[in-house]
Amino acid sequence: MPVYPPILKRGDTIGIVTLGSPLHSDTINNSISFLRNMGFQIVVGNYVYSDDGFLAGTDEQRASDLMDMFKNPKVNMILPTRGGVGVLGILPYLDYEVIAANPKILTGYSDISVLMNALYQFSDLVTFSSLLLFDFRATTPAYNFDQFFEATSKVVAPRVIRNPPNRALSSKVAGNVTGPIVGGNLSSIVDTLGTTYEIDTKGKIIFLEETHEPINKVYRMINHLKIAGKFNDCAGIVMGECTECQTAYGTSYNDLIDEVLVPIGKALMTNLASAHGIYKAAIPIGAVANLNTYNNTLTVLEPTVSL
Repeated sequence: MPVYPPILKRGDTIGIVTLGSPLHSDTINNSISFLRNMGFQIVVGNYVYSDDGFLAGTDEQRASDLMDMFKNPKVNMILPTRGGVGVLGILPYLDYEVIAANPKILTGYSDISVLMNALYQFSDLVTFSSLLLFDFRATTPAYNFDQFFEATSKVVAPRVIRNPPNRALSSKVAGNVTGPIVGGNLSSIVDTLGTTYEIDTKGKIIFLEETHEPINKVYRMINHLKIAGKFNDCAGIVMGECTECQTAYGTSYNDLIDEVLVPIGKALMTNLASAHGIYKAAIPIGAVANLNTYNNTLTVLEPTVSL
């Protein structure tokens, strides 16, 4: 059974961690100030400001920061600074029983996707493909904050995940299916294949998005998932944006979806505002949802936080 973390309230304490690549200290500090001005208390992990090339400390150090936040009874929510690379490396050093016993809101996207799916698979914890620390700034669209707080600060169900105005969802294959949502960043999810932390898509609605990759490389990754059987046993497919992905050899992202995913025949929705896009829907990883492409809706069926 999925474990829903306690609700987030103004005045709660947010634990800041860097779990993959480093982020400039000024950016970190500016977003921490923004959160404090919103009324939140802040606890900063020991290795948040670490910078060892493309990683922010060793795998063990970054994992210890995350575990410290789960163990700290004062921390209500855990907020990674960014994704980048390297999050897969911390997974062997996590205590999934301790995490299950101390459920907390965790939000993010990009390489944080591998962590969110691991927490669902090994701790039953529902997490959120939503804002990272650096998204807490004045230029972030109100839609993103509305989505985030609706998912984390309200006990409400059902919740229809809607795109912002003038960004229509598109249903490519008809179907009406129900199952837990899994997935996230395509390249990060592909990295889990063949590992202990390989994504489980059986009976699930798989959500995928990508950024800054040429379409021939996106094809390679989608085809990898296809050959690995991840679309064969899933209930349905939701494709987010491919932000700043370059057309390759005359093939666009939409062409790729039509040529590779549509023939699979699973309920398929595309163009969900998410993750690396400017607009970010709050997508609960592990929560049960209904994908109805007859009426073009994705609906979360249960509250994603608890009182």
